[in-house]
Amino acid sequence: MYKVLLVDDEADVREGLVQEIQWGACGFTIEGTAENGREAVELAERLEPDVVITDISMPFQDGLQLASWLREFQPLCKIVILTGYDEFDYARQAITLSVDEYLLKPFSAESFMELLGKIKDKIDMEVAEREDVRQLKEHYRTSLPLLRESFLASLLTRKLPRSIIEEKTRNYGLSLNGGSYLAAVMALYPASVDKEHTSSTSLRHSGDLDLMLHAMLNIAKELLDPEFFVSVFIYQDSIVLLITNDESENEAWFSELSMTLERLLKSILHYLKLPVTIGVGSMVRNLSDLKLSYQGALLALDYRLILGAEKVIFIDDVERPRPEGVRLDELKEQALIRSLKLGTEEEVTEAISHIFDELIGASCTIQDVQVYLLEVVTAVLRSAKESGIEIEALFGAGFQLHAEIFKFSGLQEAKAWLLDISLTIRKHIASSRQHAYKDIVEKALQYTREHYGDSELSLQKLCMQLHISTGYFSAVFKREVKMTYVQYLMQLRMETAKELLRSSDLKAFEIAERVGYADPNYFSFCFKKQVGISPKEYRTQARR
Repeated sequence: MYKVLLVDDEADVREGLVQEIQWGACGFTIEGTAENGREAVELAERLEPDVVITDISMPFQDGLQLASWLREFQPLCKIVILTGYDEFDYARQAITLSVDEYLLKPFSAESFMELLGKIKDKIDMEVAEREDVRQLKEHYRTSLPLLRESFLASLLTRKLPRSIIEEKTRNYGLSLNGGSYLAAVMALYPASVDKEHTSSTSLRHSGDLDLMLHAMLNIAKELLDPEFFVSVFIYQDSIVLLITNDESENEAWFSELSMTLERLLKSILHYLKLPVTIGVGSMVRNLSDLKLSYQGALLALDYRLILGAEKVIFIDDVERPRPEGVRLDELKEQALIRSLKLGTEEEVTEAISHIFDELIGASCTIQDVQVYLLEVVTAVLRSAKESGIEIEALFGAGFQLHAEIFKFSGLQEAKAWLLDISLTIRKHIASSRQHAYKDIVEKALQYTREHYGDSELSLQKLCMQLHISTGYFSAVFKREVKMTYVQYLMQLRMETAKELLRSSDLKAFEIAERVGYADPNYFSFCFKKQVGISPKEYRTQARR
């Protein structure tokens, strides 16, 4: 069912349309009715209707002004204009606003339902177009190379869950089923290539880094075996080479890799005259650990300062490989941080348990365990700091979390202590966030109480004053106050107006101006809508 907002200043027209038209049979449901354009705007902001059916001539804000607002703020909404014969030329102006249909009064139920059929067909067609599988597949196909590179680049900086890696590789048609993986980085040194080798090619003299990188990329793709090199792409002003090994690591394989990279290096030096160095990271068993190999490749590049540029440098040649030991898994760290900031006590407990499970049965030294626990403590401290929690204020002056973790006799004792610390921090983060919500709302209420007499006051204007987005503020305000900001502002204005009607001799138009209504007639309309009687009748009853 598509949602309809019905707007007409004549109550009998609204009621007739609601009662006489078989809305459900036509595929629509009436979500709201309004008597004028201003009221319709307030409802449309809340209801987000699919169709607005509106009269043209209405008080306070006419149908074309409403249509103009809808086109700006809810452009997908369909607009139907209802008009009398003497307004026909006026209605034709609606074409410039891309009004979808207009219907001449008086009209029959049959003609109205026929119009609804046209509107429904138009919406159905647009929905179908947006969801057209063939178009989506074609767009996906043309975007696939970029999607692949974006996914592979994400592996260089983040540790993704195995399930996501398997899903992405399957969807993107990537062959990443090797037994081990490594990353290599080919970078230009020095960065300012036009200061050296002044006899080099015009490509060198161009100084265009993007042009040079693409030239290097083309040579790499021509020379490298795609079965050996999974992907070669530009990332952060360098060329990244992702390499897979289906067999077990052996000297022959590394020898072949080394010769291949040397040929690539010499080709670029020969054809492009560019000062290139290739850094090669350590082999990793899982794609989720590829970022470690990439970091090693970047570190290998730094050894050009010792070994010289224009070389292939393996990190395992310049730094002795060490047993991996135990390492704080990035996904477990993320789960801990998320639970501290946004989770429940149960989620914090689960995150801490998963982290300590890593140590059970692990082959590692006491120093490995200490480093591991220091990484955990650092994650907890960072979460507290980012949330504005002062550790010393929470646990007392001189409290050093990093030092405390090593005072316990065993892992279970350390785990229980760290869990207690984490739960305390989570509780204070949640409390701090709630105070932040209340502070935002209190500032909003105070500003509104001081400026409700401003006829230009709106949700957007308030949020500009508070330097906060309207979406976030609306959610926080409704959670704390149990009503929308527009409803609160209307309530405040009406309560103030009632007090002035009871206690003063101000005329209705003066009260309207004081409570933020530039148009006294619209004030009277809103007052009667909220209170049930006119301002004049309310004053009479209040003074009896």
